[in-house]
Amino acid sequence: MHEYDPKEIEGKWQKEWEKSNIYKTDESSKKPKFYILDMFPYPSGEGLHVGHPKGYIATDVVSRMKRMQGFNVLHPMGWDAFGLPAENYAIKNKVHPRIAVEKNIERFKSQLSLIGLDYDWSREISTTDPKFYKWTQWIFLKLLEKGLAYESNEPVNWCPIDKTILANEDVEDGKCERCGSVVEKRPIRQWVLKITDYADRLLADLDVLDWPNSIKELQRNWIGRSEGMLFTAPVKDTDLTIQTFSAHFEAFAADTFVVIAPDHPLLPKLLAGLTNEADILAEAKKMVDKRLTDKFGVGKEIEGIFTGRYVVDPIGNGDLPIWVASFALADYGTGIVKCSAHDERDFAFAKKYNLNLKPVLFPEDKNERNKVENLEICNTDMKNSILIEPSIFFGKKASESRQEIINYLVTNKLAEKKVSYRLKDWVFSRQRYWGEPIPVLRDGDKVIPLKEEDLPLKLPEVESYEPTGTAESPLANIPEWINVKVGDRILRRESNTMPQWAGSSWYYLRFMDPHNDETLVGKDVEKYWNMIDLYVGGAEHATRHLIYARFWHKFLYDIGVVSTAEPF
Repeated sequence: MHEYDPKEIEGKWQKEWEKSNIYKTDESSKKPKFYILDMFPYPSGEGLHVGHPKGYIATDVVSRMKRMQGFNVLHPMGWDAFGLPAENYAIKNKVHPRIAVEKNIERFKSQLSLIGLDYDWSREISTTDPKFYKWTQWIFLKLLEKGLAYESNEPVNWCPIDKTILANEDVEDGKCERCGSVVEKRPIRQWVLKITDYADRLLADLDVLDWPNSIKELQRNWIGRSEGMLFTAPVKDTDLTIQTFSAHFEAFAADTFVVIAPDHPLLPKLLAGLTNEADILAEAKKMVDKRLTDKFGVGKEIEGIFTGRYVVDPIGNGDLPIWVASFALADYGTGIVKCSAHDERDFAFAKKYNLNLKPVLFPEDKNERNKVENLEICNTDMKNSILIEPSIFFGKKASESRQEIINYLVTNKLAEKKVSYRLKDWVFSRQRYWGEPIPVLRDGDKVIPLKEEDLPLKLPEVESYEPTGTAESPLANIPEWINVKVGDRILRRESNTMPQWAGSSWYYLRFMDPHNDETLVGKDVEKYWNMIDLYVGGAEHATRHLIYARFWHKFLYDIGVVSTAEPF
């Protein structure tokens, strides 16, 4: 009986596997295909952690089984090497990001080889390779050409530690998902992608995907589609109008006050000219700060302050006071909410600040009805309760009258139908060095896209790559790169870079055809490999990465690059 010596036995056979290209994938095979993919790692640490092989061993087992079952298996590996994870590691260790990434990749790869996983290393890719990110830039230019990339100066999430803008998806409980610092709202010029144009398709196509229900539900909740009514009302004694959205509008006649988010961009205009303007803004800031550090005040006491302004209610309830409320969110709905006796949070807020409440929705039980009428309890049961206002709906069940109420509101021009989403357009620029350069020139406010033959726009070598903490990345401080002579004029390159999610939104396609210099993926190759048959990765990517990748894939489908509407 011989002892098993892993160094001798495994080392010997791993060399044989490498020599014989045993795991090299052959596209000319007549076998049925099976594309199995790991979510490729950030090489932002000195080596693998336990979570990496947890998934990789699983796909190794499945891919080997599929080979034995007669499938032509594609099982590749690469590196998601641009972005904050890699750059923060480099800053922490005082080493250039490129050097850090190359060193970490070498270490990751050697460890993966020691495990003996069956990857086709001839297809290895890195998002930092200009031959790869040429096509990331190409996709951005196509998005720009089709009107799906635009610039905005709206207040965005700013991380004071990472010193960059963050997408909504990078913020958890008001804090940076990467470093945990409290996020600030700042008006900064940024590039944005119109992912909301694809929201309905992203939602509808979940129904045809063979995914775990839990993952699909996460996606549905993140997209957060709500059908409801949009109410418009003038603000008394001003030239302003406000809009409020309600998905549960059946008891609209009960609205007696309005709340606005403490960080709503309209708030300073609303308060302009009032004697206590500064005091209210200071209180609003306190609410925002407390909410961000306290998981948005979930389960905590609600707070508010009266603005001194009123809206003229188009429904006929008179002048409704406008309050700043800690529970109102600027990026949900319109950030302004009409409130009534039939929402528990509104009810509690009104009780605390002694605001008028007017119930119009009553249970059939007489005792319970009396409690509602006397404002002892809050009735939110839209399914079984009876309306008393407006008079046209007197005695009708709210749930059975929803469409009639919609028709009534629209016909009388009291409101309009509206679909709202939790998903917001994707903030796509970062004020950092280590990312794909955005391939445009700037001529004042005019944006000039680069031509395809000018791609890739390569990231220049720099001595100082630390973030500046301003609205521009360190690239803005490299005159020979940022300034471009065109004719007799000097134009300026875009200084901000793409987020780490850019390359990972389409990398799975490059694994199909990694050495193609003519296009990001050949049509015949893409049709052969088609959708990924099994995709394995961390739960933290169940919303952000999967939604971003599905969005880019659908766009590529629309412009004829891929043959399927879904990637996975």
